[in-house]
Amino acid sequence: MNASPGARLVILGVAESDAHAVANHLIGMQLREQGFVVVNLGVCTPLSEFADALDLHPRAEAVLIGSLNGHAYQDLKGLPALRAAGRLGRPVIVGGNISVGSRKSSSDRRRLLDLGVDHILTDASRIVLLLDMLRATKVAEPQHG
Repeated sequence: MNASPGARLVILGVAESDAHAVANHLIGMQLREQGFVVVNLGVCTPLSEFADALDLHPRAEAVLIGSLNGHAYQDLKGLPALRAAGRLGRPVIVGGNISVGSRKSSSDRRRLLDLGVDHILTDASRIVLLLDMLRATKVAEPQHG
């Protein structure tokens, strides 16, 4: 992947137990149209593969994980261990259907946030806005060196 040094890069994929590909491809297209370089890992992606992709693409701004089958919590249980090992050191954004069943509760969100998920989106049209906000926040942070 030959991206210009200034190009914005994200890692995108669908959680390990989920084979829903359409939203993944549409989000990838949306991000590319906005000028992002997208490393798309596709469907049924183990969390360790997201970490491996970030190791290969360390300038990625974020890791975007879709889950439409409602099993995001089970698929992301390894996040605390990966983070403790110094991996997945970028914002992890989860989107889609975060729990099984039609009724969603704040406890479903809280469980994911407690695992270390940084942001949860239910509206894919807000991804670029969130990425822009994260970038602006990072630029505004004092640089120590």
